[in-house]
Amino acid sequence: MRGTLARWARAEWGPLYGAVREPLRRRGAAALPMTLGAVGLTALLQYVQNRPWGYGPVQDLGAVRAADPLGPALLRTPLSLFVPALDLPVWGALAQILLVFGIAELCLGRRRTLAIAYAATLAGTLYARLGVTLGAHAPFGLPWADAQVVDTGPSAAVVGLAVFVAWRYGAYVTAGAVTAAMVAEVLAKENLAGKEHLAALLAVGLLCLLAAARDRHPDRPRRRPGTPAGSGPRQWPGTRADGRGGAGPAPGRRTGTRPHRWPGTHAGDSPQRWPGTHAGRDSGAPTASRPARPHRWSGSRAGRGSGLPPIQS
Repeated sequence: MRGTLARWARAEWGPLYGAVREPLRRRGAAALPMTLGAVGLTALLQYVQNRPWGYGPVQDLGAVRAADPLGPALLRTPLSLFVPALDLPVWGALAQILLVFGIAELCLGRRRTLAIAYAATLAGTLYARLGVTLGAHAPFGLPWADAQVVDTGPSAAVVGLAVFVAWRYGAYVTAGAVTAAMVAEVLAKENLAGKEHLAALLAVGLLCLLAAARDRHPDRPRRRPGTPAGSGPRQWPGTRADGRGGAGPAPGRRTGTRPHRWPGTHAGDSPQRWPGTHAGRDSGAPTASRPARPHRWSGSRAGRGSGLPPIQS
């Protein structure tokens, strides 16, 4: 029995454990600058909002309500992620940020962690406005009283990051367990926070689908960050990826090779053109259907170099 559980735990959390262990072993706490900063910011905001002089500024900068105008609400949403809810113990928010944000930062990086956290929080914020608009009689609606509820805290971001990281590293049972817990929360106590968690799960599920669709084409070339579009190696029309076959580049383009010069000509002479060709096109060898006449330079006769006009026969 123990061996079976150990094998299951290794299969479920082994890749995630390996991704977290290596950077922590090499760098220690220095591998978590964003997470430690988020924990410190949350603790600071908790201290400030519990002071008479600090409650108003924190509410003005980080409190989001469904009744607020959309513009100010979107501006306050990033900071609202780190403002602890007044009716919940702050140690819970700090522990969630330290654990889930820390694992996500080690596995996904700082930018992706912040992007997913903000997307999950924004999904919950926008759902609250939609739910209030629908009304309590709608299947996914909310009562008008929820429009005045202060919507702060990292819970939606924590739920979204937990599911995304678990899915990314193959811990599908863990991702399913978190999702099932959020559904059970809504069924047990139908409130604004629980429904916002479901909205965050839907947003993260969409991100998982987009990431899976991108991973289905691993051979598709991708530009490195900071590289302008079209700066990669050029492939001429009609050529293969290995550079063999097909026509060469159009005339006038620099290819790194010296231009061909016909015998008897000098640098600066006008380019020679075969009969039947036009300026700006490739001047290849004459075709069999139209034999080429020997070229005579102006001011010379055949076989002589006197410079007199050619004799008309």
